[in-house]
Amino acid sequence: MSDWLIAIILGLVEGLTEFLPVSSTGHLILFGDLLGFTGEKEEKFKVIIQLGAILSVVLLYRERFFALLSGLGKDISRTSAWFEPGLRGVRGLLKLGLASAPALVVGFLFRHQIKQHLFSPTPVLVAFAVGAVAMLVVDRGSRGSSGVEVDSLSWKQSFLIGCVQCFALWPGMSRSASTIVGGMLAGLSRRAAAEFSFLVAVPVLSAAALFELVDAVQIFLLEELAVVAVGFLVSFLSAVVAIKAFIGVVSRWSLRPFAWYRLAVVLVFAASFLLF
Repeated sequence: MSDWLIAIILGLVEGLTEFLPVSSTGHLILFGDLLGFTGEKEEKFKVIIQLGAILSVVLLYRERFFALLSGLGKDISRTSAWFEPGLRGVRGLLKLGLASAPALVVGFLFRHQIKQHLFSPTPVLVAFAVGAVAMLVVDRGSRGSSGVEVDSLSWKQSFLIGCVQCFALWPGMSRSASTIVGGMLAGLSRRAAAEFSFLVAVPVLSAAALFELVDAVQIFLLEELAVVAVGFLVSFLSAVVAIKAFIGVVSRWSLRPFAWYRLAVVLVFAASFLLF
């Protein structure tokens, strides 16, 4: 299979799964294994194309990000504004930081163990199943659309979401699923939990992707960078579609379709590994 086709396939996989509660990392590991696309370049490629998906969130939620940055200087000089309700200015950025901090700390401390033991098909499939069950349980007991909205997010809720997001360090659990489940456990509505998962993804994933981008310039040949660019563009376009569709689904229905999909993936890939 040509590198161009592999880039398109993995770009689609990344874009369609990054912000859905189905684990983009898990899908990329499984599809990379099936396509025989493994090694150092493969790892760099997967992280770089995440930037395409991240840019889709910045585009679709540009007003929300503008609100986070607007009035920043005024908030810094008025400390009391930090503790006011809402997700704007300094308080909004700090709440996003608080929701990101636990996973960053745990990921840094245990990064070698995670890479060594969890980045392979078997633990990924186990995580798919565990995450699916967690989603079914939490969704069944949630208040659906009647929970707290993003603009009313408290500091305590931000921290709780951050703690649950640590489960996303297990490939296959899904960063999006962990954040959404954490948000619903904290009392957010499904839609609010989903939107917050989009916002909190941007700083963490951007930092990782930009770090890998610096190394990629040295690792990839010039013609290979063109292939990476194709994966990046496909990831961006497919993520725009996926985000819009996902918000519609969780607003009207529930997380159950995604949980059942995860269980179906486990069965399909487990069967393929046994047969081949």
